[in-house]
Amino acid sequence: MIRAFYFWPMRTFLEEVVADVRHTHSTLSNLVFILPSKRAGTFLKQAIAASSTSPTLSPEIHSIESFVEKLSGLRQVSAPEQLFLLYQAFLSAKSPKEKERFYSFSKWAGSLLQDINEIDRYLINTQKLFANLAEVQEINHWSLQAEKTGMMEAHVQFWNSLGELYTHFNQGLLKKGLGHQGLLYRCAHERVDDYLNQNPERSHVFIGFNALNKAESEIIQSFLCRPTNHIYWDLDARFLEDPHHDAGYFIRNHLKRWRYFQNNGPKGIKKKAEVKKDIQIIRVPTPVAQAKYIGNLLKDLDKKDKASLRTTAVVLGDEGLLNPLLHALPQEISTVNITMGYPLGKSIMASLFSQLFGLHVHKTERGWYHKEVLELLAHPHIQILWTTKQGHNVARFLSQHVREKNWIYLTPLRLKKALDWNKNPISPLFWESPTPKRFVAHCVTIITRLKEKLGSHGDALSLEYLYRFHTIFNQLQTLLDTYSFIDDLNALKRVFDELLSTETLDFSGEPLEGLQVMGMLESRNLDFETVILASVNEGILPLGKTNTSHIPFDLKVHYGLPTYKDKDAVYTYHFYRLLQRAKRIFVLYVTQTDGLQGGEKSRLVQQLLTDKSLTGQITEKTVVPRLRASPKTPTSFKKTRDILERLRHRAARGFSPTSLTNYIRNPIDFYTQNLLQLNDIQEVEENMAPNTFGTIIHDVLESLYKPYVGGYLAESTLQEAKRKVEKCVRHHFERSYPGSDLSTGKNRIAFQVILKYIHNFLDTEIGELKQHRIKIIGLETQFESPLDIPELDYPVVLKGKLDRIDEKDGTIRIIDYKTGTTTPAQVEIWDWDTLTANYDHSKAFQLLCYALLYSTKTSFQGIEASILPIKNLNNGPFSFALKPTKNSRKKDKIVTHEVLNTFKVQLKKLILEICNPEIPFIEKEV
Repeated sequence: MIRAFYFWPMRTFLEEVVADVRHTHSTLSNLVFILPSKRAGTFLKQAIAASSTSPTLSPEIHSIESFVEKLSGLRQVSAPEQLFLLYQAFLSAKSPKEKERFYSFSKWAGSLLQDINEIDRYLINTQKLFANLAEVQEINHWSLQAEKTGMMEAHVQFWNSLGELYTHFNQGLLKKGLGHQGLLYRCAHERVDDYLNQNPERSHVFIGFNALNKAESEIIQSFLCRPTNHIYWDLDARFLEDPHHDAGYFIRNHLKRWRYFQNNGPKGIKKKAEVKKDIQIIRVPTPVAQAKYIGNLLKDLDKKDKASLRTTAVVLGDEGLLNPLLHALPQEISTVNITMGYPLGKSIMASLFSQLFGLHVHKTERGWYHKEVLELLAHPHIQILWTTKQGHNVARFLSQHVREKNWIYLTPLRLKKALDWNKNPISPLFWESPTPKRFVAHCVTIITRLKEKLGSHGDALSLEYLYRFHTIFNQLQTLLDTYSFIDDLNALKRVFDELLSTETLDFSGEPLEGLQVMGMLESRNLDFETVILASVNEGILPLGKTNTSHIPFDLKVHYGLPTYKDKDAVYTYHFYRLLQRAKRIFVLYVTQTDGLQGGEKSRLVQQLLTDKSLTGQITEKTVVPRLRASPKTPTSFKKTRDILERLRHRAARGFSPTSLTNYIRNPIDFYTQNLLQLNDIQEVEENMAPNTFGTIIHDVLESLYKPYVGGYLAESTLQEAKRKVEKCVRHHFERSYPGSDLSTGKNRIAFQVILKYIHNFLDTEIGELKQHRIKIIGLETQFESPLDIPELDYPVVLKGKLDRIDEKDGTIRIIDYKTGTTTPAQVEIWDWDTLTANYDHSKAFQLLCYALLYSTKTSFQGIEASILPIKNLNNGPFSFALKPTKNSRKKDKIVTHEVLNTFKVQLKKLILEICNPEIPFIEKEV
């Protein structure tokens, strides 16, 4: 809900500064304005233009970073190049035996670069700092032994060498006219007097600064020594007067310590009128829910007053919220300016090259791992790239081939067998011995081919992404030509990630019109009447304790380097500065706990709630999604003409016992699997699946017993079979589970378990032969039999495969092997009506189906139908039994013609239900 308030026209901070400067300067063309960001410079130009009554020359406007670069006379070097130059300095500072490879060096060099940058920005005496740092590490040493191990000495030596590394690094940069940000600041500080002497006629105005590093502080103070230069602060006086409020922490310190303020008062700070604000603090369950809520909020604002969006800003504490916010923006808002830029690393194109890196970085002697191959082949851009003009999808073909062959690892030989390698366009994805230069060359080839494909599709956004990646790989190529120590893919990937982390895809728009979407730092010096601030959670705003520095906390405090406390004060200032001129404020935070983010509102929110000056101006509310509980209705499919036709064909081809028990378990399973034939997606079995395990055991037993079909078993023949077990198991492993490695891991265990089961089976059979005569009648025998169902005007067939038919002491037995868990209760029935209604009796149903199939081909007086549990032969076999009651111990295990006739009635009833056009397939609770 948006409350109605009368809002007076707001005068922004930059407008106030321009008005004051015009008071003291007749013309602005000779002025130089320095601001915290480029973004603020755009709005300053607008304020100057709006205040001008006649045409005038625009003043010079700089961000502080561009101004410092100008003062220093150096060119700022990119982050990846800083890393390379630091490594060169590292190599020159170390003896040959102590050299470290670039990849391992890069793991810790990033934090060292941050420290070097900070040391120079704060003009630290590096000789003393590095000496103290080494001494601290020796004091903190974990060993009190008189003699140190080689590792201990190397650790201490590392800290002692940092000073030398710092010197080599900075001197190398200065020789080339280059500098990292900290070095630019140090050099700018040294050259500021030269600049002032060369530009005596120019006036400089510093606007809206807060936290300043020591170099910035010294530089600005040097300018303020001349009366024509000025500085303007942007802060409410009440924060300045409160000695404990972090929003005024830095500016209070500047006013106390700068000599300039001994004789001059601070400009820009004034008591703001106590104007009533509308502040709403909103609890939202999830980050994405924030985006949806903001979208609805903007829609309401636009509906009430379209002009209000021109002075509205959405400020994202967590910049990862940008993508969901873009999707949540209402269509009614036609003008949006996004200042943040979309991170290139979050684009779908980035995942393509990330997967390609992973594929080759993780390649082993066994080849490319199937999961990484399949993931890459499924990438949308690979699907586009490797679809031929004739419509043949090579990527899909290869994926299917990998699954069918069950290739856990792909080798070049396997790929060449699967594809016509020389004519196939898939080759740029896979190559042997991928050196960094070859990798980059292949990526450029992929980009070139993708450009042709995407150009024909008219996909402008993807082409823009592609152009950016082409630029990145060109940079990588240049770096590889310049620096020889990027000698493996791990090192190349680290450099690629570094380049990618700095790239954004900028949104085009009118920077001064419409709704503004930005991050917290982009809001510096800017004022809006309506502010929507998202993700104001502890750990986001402020960031909290993070320590990626080699310099201990105590040393930082001693030398005046910033700590996490200073960073907290920076965020506090930005938060309150953003709100101080706003009249309508929405502060959102997430309540959901997610990993380390505890769903806790920021301390800044707590401060707002306890601020007495805001009493009566703050409302709190919780946003929850509307939950509409809909009654659970089972899925149902009517039997259409097409489905009935499918049933006719299925009945004519034959119902198997498994398909019929599928229906008993859940008619929807029968509908999807047996009629529509929608089976699970075939996957590579890295570890053997239970059904494959069972298949191998069935096939091995068939192979071992096949020579004895039609004859009686003898102990000698089974002893001979035992000698063939291992060879036979290996053969069927390769046949049913191709590509498997039986030497290690779970597959090795599965192999040994199957060997054990088969040996146990043969030993049990040998033990049986000492007391019984057993004749093998059939193995894995397929039976089909028509069923007499006159109610249906089409034929119905029952079919099935019987694992084993034998004769034991004159009794015919049908044996079904089961590798899963089976209990006697599953094969015993006492109520015929439960046989087709209760899935618990599915194994009894299957055994009766097998008995019925056998009875149609052979005359018999009675047979025994049993399940043989392969895992626990001592407990089996479990024979079908008919009992008078559930708890009765009297069991009739012989399947007679009378039993089969009764079963036929139940079977006919089940099939009539399946084929009845009036009875839909209705989901059962499983």
